[in-house]
Amino acid sequence: MINFKGKKVLVYGLGESGQAVSKLLHGKGAVVSIYDDENRFCSFFNFDNAPLSHQYDAVVLSPGVKILGNNIVSHFVISKTPIYSELDVAYNFCKGTIIGITGTNGKTTVTSLVGKIFKAAGKQTYVCGNIGLPFSSVCEAGQKNSVYVVEVSNFQLESSQKFCCDTACILNLEPDHLDRHASFEEYVRVKRKIISQKRRQKIVLNFDEPYSKTSKISKKVLYFSKFPLKYGVYVKNNWIFYNRTKIMPVQNIPLLGEKNLENVLASVAIAVKNKVKTKPLREAIQSFKPPAHRLEYLGKYNGALVYDDSKATNLPSVEAALRALSSSAVYILMGGKNKDLNFDEFFAKGYKLLEVVAFGQAGEQIFESALNFGYAASKFDKLQQACDYVKRVATEKTIILLSPGCSSFDEFSSYAARGARFKEYIFEN
Repeated sequence: MINFKGKKVLVYGLGESGQAVSKLLHGKGAVVSIYDDENRFCSFFNFDNAPLSHQYDAVVLSPGVKILGNNIVSHFVISKTPIYSELDVAYNFCKGTIIGITGTNGKTTVTSLVGKIFKAAGKQTYVCGNIGLPFSSVCEAGQKNSVYVVEVSNFQLESSQKFCCDTACILNLEPDHLDRHASFEEYVRVKRKIISQKRRQKIVLNFDEPYSKTSKISKKVLYFSKFPLKYGVYVKNNWIFYNRTKIMPVQNIPLLGEKNLENVLASVAIAVKNKVKTKPLREAIQSFKPPAHRLEYLGKYNGALVYDDSKATNLPSVEAALRALSSSAVYILMGGKNKDLNFDEFFAKGYKLLEVVAFGQAGEQIFESALNFGYAASKFDKLQQACDYVKRVATEKTIILLSPGCSSFDEFSSYAARGARFKEYIFEN
């Protein structure tokens, strides 16, 4: 356990996680200074305007701080100052059981569903992490028998040194955040940090994903799969099984698409690995409502079905949405800030679409790529212009799908803000 009492600690990054961990450290007797790359925090009384000029016993990085090419981080690495993530600090003071969930897609859905399952099973449960509630803001609230379901992002794992969960789940690994990491291999390495070799740990992996086959894990793993397995959580004859025990029919899942089937399988695997009984497990799944902006059906506009998939910030997520809708009558809105993803690889797969409506910073790149592969395409500077256009051309029984394949940060503060504006642009103007 790390003793922060009396230690000089710099918290770098003042988003929600940075603010929460600063409060936690202060309460533990640390002498906390803060720093952020944005000037709006510089009037705070403990803001360090020149962090490179001072010595610290430890540095805590918030998830929003990019490590690659960061001179401040490099300085503290060279000076051998211990660097921790917000997860490390929260883990240091947490008494309960920790379930960590990571992956490229589906983290929030699985975290939310697993939290509901454990609550249905009668456990005092905290759902936190990348989902929106910082782990460090609730890490001391529970007792030894409490359960913490933590959504863990690659940004959080990147600087993590001490964080270790009792159950670790990797849902899937696809190219994403390549603007943050040097390569896909580095992205995979960071994600796999959730699996610890330091203590007994339950591990849940997706048997259908290539990384599962190449993961050199000595511990016993519980796999989940959309196809029959000898042991594990799997689908057979349209039923979900755990080993030979029937859990529930697939048709009772209230979520759309193949990816959501995987999300449910992962949630079942995590639950049974922690000895949750079948009844509360099944009831929690059947009554579950997915978080917003994840292939969320919004209603009809002039007879066209409207879906908000603003959370699709990478191309595998867009592909999953198109497979789930299984329609060729789709006007797809794509755009935002590209994360060094290759749109040619996406369009080369030959999806049947009515039109690609590109917008935002990556709009030109998406537009050109779509045209090169024979798609009807149009482009606009802003999402609102793209929405105005698609409202004019969409007809009854077609689909208007916002599935951007990019981050929101060229125009919006978050994917949620983008999704909210999309709904407003379609229905309120």
